[in-house]
Amino acid sequence: MTRPYHVLVATDSFKGSATSEHAGELMARGVRRACRDAEVRVVPIADGGEGTVEALVRGLGGRRRRVRVQGPLGAPVDATYGILPGGAAVIEMAEASGIAYSSCTEEDALRASTYGVGQLVSDALDQGVRRIYIGLGGSATSDGGAGLACALGARLLDATGEEVEPGLAGLRDVVRIDLSGFDRRAQMAEVVLLTDVTNPLCGLNGAIRVYGGQKGVPAARFGELDAWMVRYAGLVDHATHTDASRLPGAGAAGGLGFGLAAFCGARLERGIEAVLDALDFDGMLRDVDLVITGEGRMDAQTAQGKAPVGVARRARSKGIPVVAIVGSRADDLGGVYGQGIGLVVPAVTAPCTLPEAFTRTETNLPLAGETAMRAFLLGR
Repeated sequence: MTRPYHVLVATDSFKGSATSEHAGELMARGVRRACRDAEVRVVPIADGGEGTVEALVRGLGGRRRRVRVQGPLGAPVDATYGILPGGAAVIEMAEASGIAYSSCTEEDALRASTYGVGQLVSDALDQGVRRIYIGLGGSATSDGGAGLACALGARLLDATGEEVEPGLAGLRDVVRIDLSGFDRRAQMAEVVLLTDVTNPLCGLNGAIRVYGGQKGVPAARFGELDAWMVRYAGLVDHATHTDASRLPGAGAAGGLGFGLAAFCGARLERGIEAVLDALDFDGMLRDVDLVITGEGRMDAQTAQGKAPVGVARRARSKGIPVVAIVGSRADDLGGVYGQGIGLVVPAVTAPCTLPEAFTRTETNLPLAGETAMRAFLLGR
């Protein structure tokens, strides 16, 4: 008797409609509908953005910890991060300083601070962790990690010796950085930054010019504010004896990548690759016949290293076919197909608005899972 087919479902979240885990379970339901005897395993994944804590906590058997911290605009917020086995933690910076807390006005863009992220790092260190994964997606901030540094004991001082105001606005006035009270535990821990962003801190491809607009920074001020960032980077370089501003990914999360690299010695990794390594995803692929992955919107950016492509590369190296289920797709997915995805299945079954599509998630994702499995069986 032949063994049943083994199917691994490893999908990113469908923002606004389903978490990674829930989306995977819905797809698995459809796979079983097409092949009742299939053995299906669901593995939540993420690339450093939404769902990263869930993926690692669930995949590694960790626990969640909830902490009240300072939000990006100063009001308190309740943020959750994960404590993992083996003395590690996983943080999504958006939990403390995410764009959902901002009105994306110019005022908010100038005020938004990463102070709360620093508070999460400090709390994780208090729990005795030695490695911290930090997902850099979905930020409201453009402060170059200045707020984080202050939460860990740094002082950013103006010409009169007073501490500057929070956020990007404070970078205008800082003339000296005092690290005498900095929490050295943050430098002794292994800090791993998860992002698919490769931008430097400053310049035409830097944090202000590329990402500032979506946070409320007016285009007319890009040059002025980028100059503040350049000067701030020089002060950080002098204080830390590093030069992290040109690192690929330094511009992630409004320069938080730079701040963590400079102040904490963090290293930047492709988010999906670090998550898959932590989960021992290659080990999960043993004896798997089909991999199903997915995300809400698949386009040219996906091919640059987002979650479905990270999954597909691992599966392709072992000769395993990959089907991607998506909420919507671009017309041209040549780059995605070239990375190992063999078939893309849109989940939407009829013309509808985005809100209407959200209401049909419980129906559409199982249908797409069924289609993916039937396509696999047809090829056999």
